[in-house]
Amino acid sequence: MDMDDCLTRQIDEIEALSAIYGEEWCVVDEGNRIYCIAISDEKKPPACQVCLQVLFPENYPNTSSPLFQVNASWLKEEERGQVEEDLNQICKDNIGESVIYLMVEKLREFIEKKSEQIQSEDTTESAKELGEEEEEEVTETETEDAVQYQIDSNDDVEAEVPEIHHAEPLTDRRSTFQGHLAKVTNVQQVKAVLSELLQNRKIANATHNILAYRIYCENRNTFREDCDDDGETAAGGRLLHLLQILDVRNVMVVVSRWYGGILLGPDRFKHINNAARNVLQDNGYIEKKDEKTKTKHTKHKKTR
Repeated sequence: MDMDDCLTRQIDEIEALSAIYGEEWCVVDEGNRIYCIAISDEKKPPACQVCLQVLFPENYPNTSSPLFQVNASWLKEEERGQVEEDLNQICKDNIGESVIYLMVEKLREFIEKKSEQIQSEDTTESAKELGEEEEEEVTETETEDAVQYQIDSNDDVEAEVPEIHHAEPLTDRRSTFQGHLAKVTNVQQVKAVLSELLQNRKIANATHNILAYRIYCENRNTFREDCDDDGETAAGGRLLHLLQILDVRNVMVVVSRWYGGILLGPDRFKHINNAARNVLQDNGYIEKKDEKTKTKHTKHKKTR
């Protein structure tokens, strides 16, 4: 009877949310009770947008809280942590109640503040640029660094697209993961490869295209590296960490994930990691297990 009451209350809440938010409300998987709502500021086009994905457990709202995931590639880790903490607190404070509306409005409040902050920073930066009439003197080394950065960050510089390699897809509970790899020596090639990948409609329609790259700057004996979560919290950082652990260089890896409607929890990071390892291994960046065993056996044989 309790389950019947939960289901009735869920249906009532869904109908109310759909009426309130209209096209912003989206049904991801009706059977598994997964829904999504896009929340943005009032600007045209919006400066900030967040996607809140929620899953209703069977005993929500009577005795449990909804499971949720906040997706926004522009969110800093500290900000994401604070947002998730605030939403969890709403759930704890309102056990037995329907809380999605409260969660959405809390997110909207955060977005409005963030949007105002961005606008204020942009205004300050514009005023600063207008007020700067004299250029600062720079050392020869600083000039070289500035020129190098200008070259690396110039979107107009055309780069030849390196060969792109694709691994076999992995599938778990209807979610699919596939790794893509290219050898790169500068940031322009990273951008060119990503642009080329997104020309593929299937890849462009992936729920997430998580990216990490690691480029060795021989003249400075340093690495230029970066990553992008593309809305999958912390996934880019984990992918970059994998490249660092394996000590691979001059390579970029993109892992596409097509969400299948069932939340995978921490398993999604395992699959992203495996998809990346597969494409790295297929292209010789990681020694295969059987080759390692063979090498060890050969060395052992020689010592004897």
